[in-house]
Amino acid sequence: MAKESIKASVEQEQLTDGAKQLLVNAGSNDREVAIAAQAKIADGVTEALRNPVQAEIREGIMDGDIVSDIFVSEDFSTTGDMQIPLDLLTPGTEKEHVAYTMPDHGKIPMRRVEGDYIQLNTYPIGSSIDCTRRYLRNARFDILRRMMEVLELSFVKKNNDDGWQTLISAGYGRGLVAFDADATAGQFTPKLASLMKTVVRRNGGGNSSSINRKRLTDLYVSPEAMEDMVSWGLDLISDDLRSEIHRSESGGISGMYGINFHDLDEFGVGQEYQHYYSTTLSGSMGGSDQEIVVGLDQTSADKSFLHPVTEDLTITEDDSLHRSGLVGFYGSMEGGWAVLDVRHVLVGSF
Repeated sequence: MAKESIKASVEQEQLTDGAKQLLVNAGSNDREVAIAAQAKIADGVTEALRNPVQAEIREGIMDGDIVSDIFVSEDFSTTGDMQIPLDLLTPGTEKEHVAYTMPDHGKIPMRRVEGDYIQLNTYPIGSSIDCTRRYLRNARFDILRRMMEVLELSFVKKNNDDGWQTLISAGYGRGLVAFDADATAGQFTPKLASLMKTVVRRNGGGNSSSINRKRLTDLYVSPEAMEDMVSWGLDLISDDLRSEIHRSESGGISGMYGINFHDLDEFGVGQEYQHYYSTTLSGSMGGSDQEIVVGLDQTSADKSFLHPVTEDLTITEDDSLHRSGLVGFYGSMEGGWAVLDVRHVLVGSF
């Protein structure tokens, strides 16, 4: 018999008879029948959350993923060794390793180096969702679909927050905040982006011709910062750039000075990532500035932004709820977040 799939993109009346029966069975009064059907649904949900492109049970995303384009996931599920070796040359000591003009008589001095490593840590996260059996017994596919959306949201939201809190904490830990002293407080300016680019360069080590020198590639700002672009006058940008801003669908430009701009709803006055920086971390800003921006060097993300995973996300049916007249699913995974080199992160404010 062909496998019956349940696609969230179809309406109730478009479901196959087999798919409808699967939902009815999941709400059955017969415990064995109900658990077997719920297990099939759980398998489909697990595959959907792992591979959203080919998701079988999915329609919309309540909170979008805003970290996977930054962090590189690395699978540690088959090994217990979660040590990341560090470069033998400690940042800040590069200029100590310079060749000498040798005297007529004497030996070359010794300079010993030692390697070190970072021990990564992971932690388990979990979530669950349930409904009464009568929903599925009546083949209410829209209820199941909504359950899966909420279940996915819980993992997406958790990963978003943990990943970005790690990035913001890394930027805070550097003790560097770039800001445009000539700008009005609360006004995002092109000069701030330019200043941050210079600060990343000056504090990234190496010299002008270094191959792997740090540079600012991406800037994450609030929607209000993007809106500020509309008010940029000819004293800040050229006329053709102003025309491009007014013609764009987003009301802003995607970048300048070789820096890509990204607007995130979580940034801005009173928003959660601003609150995390200002209240939880007690981070400071320049002058009377009102909000932060975060700049990243993503040229070699695998060397800095790491998402170690020791257990992939798995959705399982809860076989203990049948007596209570409920159908439930729960999921779990184990992972972590790490910024291996804080020189790839810089906080700015305006």
